[in-house]
Amino acid sequence: MKSKSLDFRQIEWWIVTSATLIAFLFILFGYSPRFSEDSGFEIFKFASRLLILAVLYSAFHLVHMVLIPSYQTEPKKWKNILKIILTGLVAFAVSAIFGYQAQLTSAPFPTFYLGIIVLYACYLIASNLLTQALTPPKLRDFQAYNITRLIFTYLFTFFFLIQINPVSSEGPSIIFGIFIPVILIASFYNFFLVYGKRKQGKVKQSRWYNWGLVAVLFILFGIIAANEDQEEIFVIGGLGVNAFIQLIFFPLTSLLFRKYDSFIGRISTLSTQVDQGNASFDFLRSQINPHFLFNALNTLYASALIENAEKTSDGIQKLGDMMRFMLHENQLPSIPLSREIDYLKNYLDLQLLRFGSQSNLELDIQLNDAQCQGEIAPMLIIPFVENAFKHGISAKEKSWIRLNLRCMAGSVHLDLVNSVHPEKPQNEKSREESGIGLDNVKKRLEILYPEKHQLSIVSNDTDFFVHLSVQIHS
Repeated sequence: MKSKSLDFRQIEWWIVTSATLIAFLFILFGYSPRFSEDSGFEIFKFASRLLILAVLYSAFHLVHMVLIPSYQTEPKKWKNILKIILTGLVAFAVSAIFGYQAQLTSAPFPTFYLGIIVLYACYLIASNLLTQALTPPKLRDFQAYNITRLIFTYLFTFFFLIQINPVSSEGPSIIFGIFIPVILIASFYNFFLVYGKRKQGKVKQSRWYNWGLVAVLFILFGIIAANEDQEEIFVIGGLGVNAFIQLIFFPLTSLLFRKYDSFIGRISTLSTQVDQGNASFDFLRSQINPHFLFNALNTLYASALIENAEKTSDGIQKLGDMMRFMLHENQLPSIPLSREIDYLKNYLDLQLLRFGSQSNLELDIQLNDAQCQGEIAPMLIIPFVENAFKHGISAKEKSWIRLNLRCMAGSVHLDLVNSVHPEKPQNEKSREESGIGLDNVKKRLEILYPEKHQLSIVSNDTDFFVHLSVQIHS
């Protein structure tokens, strides 16, 4: 299934909001003044940090979440352009005045603000280029686009935190630049190599990857401790980090992965059930071809007028068997293959009664059902034969239908070729609505016989060829 594009405007907002919250906490706990001891300037400096950060975030929210979407949809774009410029000027004025007065910048012009503006403009340009280069129809789906743009969003947020170092501190950028990547790498390592191998039943490989990571961390912190000549680094780093990973991080992330797998499994099951329900609904809704039934009855009526009742009664009996099959047996999950073939024989007999006297029609029917045993889902073969009679016969042009059905050990094979004739525009709707659509049969085959069937459909200007092979239940 093709992947879809993520809602990056919301993702960008959440990531920037998280980064701003981290910066706010660093200011709140790192620069919080003691009101009874610190001077008024220190209190003003602390308040200026919070104010500048709040104004920058408010400007980002207003521009990114309100004004740019409005600019993209409203016809009068100049109003939104003026609002964006006004928002930028207000944010610049607050950053310049309070940044300089609180001695957060050495000059009246806040260079960090210019860096943020340039960074944001570059991100918007890069996002637009990614949309043009990595989305359909350039690529098959959105997977490469989603991954690449997530990386760009993360880099934008990281460099944004670097730009506001004068306001907050280096702490938020260190968290985004070191700790979050380390957490992501460790999570992926567990998901694919430790938890993932264990889920696949490869317990031995999972243990090798797990204890291999422990050994690598011991060696790494041992080298650092030797270079720094501090044994505490080896004890705290080697033992502490490994204990944290093995006792807290891996068990916690493995629990989250199990919850995720269970959630995805339920979604997959529900999706399959919905597909089966939709296919069954479409199948039942269109299982009886009214045009065929009316034509068959008209043919039987005409036959009763010109010949003895024996032929007519035989046709009525076959038609009754077909209707009983359609109303009862085709709702079962599987039926004997012999019943599917009986229905096919009745269908062919009625069609021969209808078209048998047509001189321009060549019919070659071969049913080798001697070895046809086992169970099969109903109405998997008939739709292709019905399609051949609906679209392969012309009243004026030479037509042909060649059918070969045979069974081998554990499988049934159908080869069907019919002539192709241009369809009249007024008949297109009735042709699409009548019978069971081939798309519906393809969907049922994919659901009921995954990797247990082969379907090839080839058409050209003169022939329509179908080859179907299905592994049947014994």
